[in-house]
Amino acid sequence: MKDLSTSQTSVGSGNSVTMKLTDQVMRSFRVAKLFKDQNTDRINSLDFSHNGETLISSSEDDSIVIYDCLEGKPKKTLYSKKYGVDLIRFTHAVNTVIYTSNKVDDTIRYLSLHDNKFIRYFPGHTKKVVSLSMSPIDDSFLSGSLDKTIRLWDLRSPNCQGMMNLQGRPVASFDPDGLIFACGINSEMVKLYDLRSYDKGPFTTFKLQQDRDCDWTSLKFSNDGKKILISTNGAVIRLVDAFTGQPMQTFMGQMNQKGLLLEASFTPDAQFVLSGSQDGKLHVWHAESGSKVATLQSKEENPIHCVQFNPKFMMVATSSQHSAFWIPNIDE
Repeated sequence: MKDLSTSQTSVGSGNSVTMKLTDQVMRSFRVAKLFKDQNTDRINSLDFSHNGETLISSSEDDSIVIYDCLEGKPKKTLYSKKYGVDLIRFTHAVNTVIYTSNKVDDTIRYLSLHDNKFIRYFPGHTKKVVSLSMSPIDDSFLSGSLDKTIRLWDLRSPNCQGMMNLQGRPVASFDPDGLIFACGINSEMVKLYDLRSYDKGPFTTFKLQQDRDCDWTSLKFSNDGKKILISTNGAVIRLVDAFTGQPMQTFMGQMNQKGLLLEASFTPDAQFVLSGSQDGKLHVWHAESGSKVATLQSKEENPIHCVQFNPKFMMVATSSQHSAFWIPNIDE
């Protein structure tokens, strides 16, 4: 296995060391680093910085761990002992994050990683926040809560900029251009809103077959804006056309008999979909055909809850009770 710090191949364009993602490359991913000393409880969310150089994790043990992706090592640990921490997201600055609380209240917090001080609080939700999405272009962000509301915020103000009342559990996300956001409602509908006129209601609503055996737990656009990936707490992952709402694929095969929140993700080129599994395996499918490309074994048997593909480098991060960095080993 190559040393992680020397294996940072770019997956972006316009770079002389760009490596194309292929079936062979996806099948060759192996755990290069497993971070066993950072957490004592389940890691509930991961997020890469926009430049791909930093990963941040939040955990049920109230810790926030910052990883250097170029060096392949943790560089700082902070704690949110009073409020807990979940759904951590980088803002556009690599030294600030927003995150939700899982203790005391349901306020969203805006934290400076540099000095571990809160910059702002965003109160308003009255039940657990289960969806948090940062705009890719500005200081806006979306939150969805079990209080059956989705709220629109601006980092510069503690006041909610807009609110939508829903009929059920929401999931929400911005599209890659930051002009549209999608809301998944009641595990059966996707509503698309124009950010400039969201108060007029959705401009499109897609009605899908309701998932009666599971709830939708996250919703993501592909980087080309053409597909929407819907994760669930069951044994299915759904892929729909972002323009027509037509179901494209249903990905299955990953084990999830315990109703876990398993977060699936696209590769940056939207060619592949990845998901963890209850038995600690990492599953890879073709987005277009739905066919299984690989089932990869991690170095532990704990469920893999979160999967994120680095936006700039050939690296996958997964989390269970420990975080892991995966890189391709195409010399095998």
